[in-house]
Amino acid sequence: MTVSREVELEGHIIDSGMMQSCFGIIMDMGGSFSVEEFDIGRHKDEESYARLLVEADDMDTLQSIVHELHQHGVNPSDPKDATLVPAPDDQVVPHGFYSTTNHPTFIRHDGEWVEVEDMEMDCAVVVEDGDDPTAKTKVLNAIEEGDMVVTDETGIKVQPPERPRDSGGAFGFMQGGVSSERPSESTIRKIANAIKETKKEGGKVMAVCGPALIHSGAREDLARLVREGYVDMLSAGNGFAVHDIERDIYGTSLGMDTESLDHPRHGHKHHIYAISEVIREGGIEAAVESGTIESGVMYECVDNDRPFVLAGSIRDDGPLPDTITDAVEAQNAIREQAHEADMVLMLSTLLHSVAVGNCLPSTTRVVCVDINPATVTQLLDRGSAQAVGMVTDIGTFVPILAEQLMDEE
Repeated sequence: MTVSREVELEGHIIDSGMMQSCFGIIMDMGGSFSVEEFDIGRHKDEESYARLLVEADDMDTLQSIVHELHQHGVNPSDPKDATLVPAPDDQVVPHGFYSTTNHPTFIRHDGEWVEVEDMEMDCAVVVEDGDDPTAKTKVLNAIEEGDMVVTDETGIKVQPPERPRDSGGAFGFMQGGVSSERPSESTIRKIANAIKETKKEGGKVMAVCGPALIHSGAREDLARLVREGYVDMLSAGNGFAVHDIERDIYGTSLGMDTESLDHPRHGHKHHIYAISEVIREGGIEAAVESGTIESGVMYECVDNDRPFVLAGSIRDDGPLPDTITDAVEAQNAIREQAHEADMVLMLSTLLHSVAVGNCLPSTTRVVCVDINPATVTQLLDRGSAQAVGMVTDIGTFVPILAEQLMDEE
């Protein structure tokens, strides 16, 4: 005897590959399906609709299939209110709690759909009742005893970003692809246009930066982007800031002159000397105000009031006083910053880009640039549909981007 459940797909389900993907999921997981209704949008601005009857040999298999389909935006055709269970203790969620994707999500409560706020993956959803009910994500360590947590899959609607037929406009090229090539001025020009459009719309651009950006000679151009307001906030690690400050004070990055490529005598000590100078001043802002730091990315962040988060790691020398060494505190700071971003430039850093990426909804525009193809692929595979990746030298990409943004004004 088979068991079944009726589900439905809506949107640009053909162009995005969503429908084909769902058929594959059902068959690969040991189920079968029949299409009960299928309406095709016949114009580029029209959406399609399909209603499927999904069948399996037992309830466990059916539930597994429906769960996987749900992650791709397939929803029950007869939605019921979400199941809410109080958290039994601080940082403890009920069994079977709903673990979020990074896609826009809605919770059905008292017969109405409520959009989940601060969307990010791998969180719980907490519903607060009242005249105007709200639903928001919470990381597990933020759960408080008594929080009403959404459990199971009932009353939850997920809407993955789609790829409509019309891919024009400043963001049309950002449809989840990786370009493995030398720096392409045409692609970088499109990225520059996307940044300009984001700023025109009143949005914020975040740069997630690795030390290689300084070491490769792109420091001055990134500092220029911060100064001119094309980068609104910065997320990085201790190493990035140390390289940047070392370059200002000693003219080197990791002991190497980034212009002549020479290694000055005792240059290998410059990074720890730079850290020492900032510690002596009491922090980066104080070092800028005293004149110890006179140029660079961190200087421009302080001078132009661009907020930055430096998240520490077990590898850090020093670290700088501004580096957040508590992992949970650093994660919360990254999360708060990421939720404000409308576009993110991930520039030659895997670990910090993954940290930021895990906090972003799938609708945030993402550009990832790295010389290592595996880094770009891994970051784009995290689920953002509005993303583009370039496998190229960061030391060439950033100067061309700065030129495209500012020399054409």
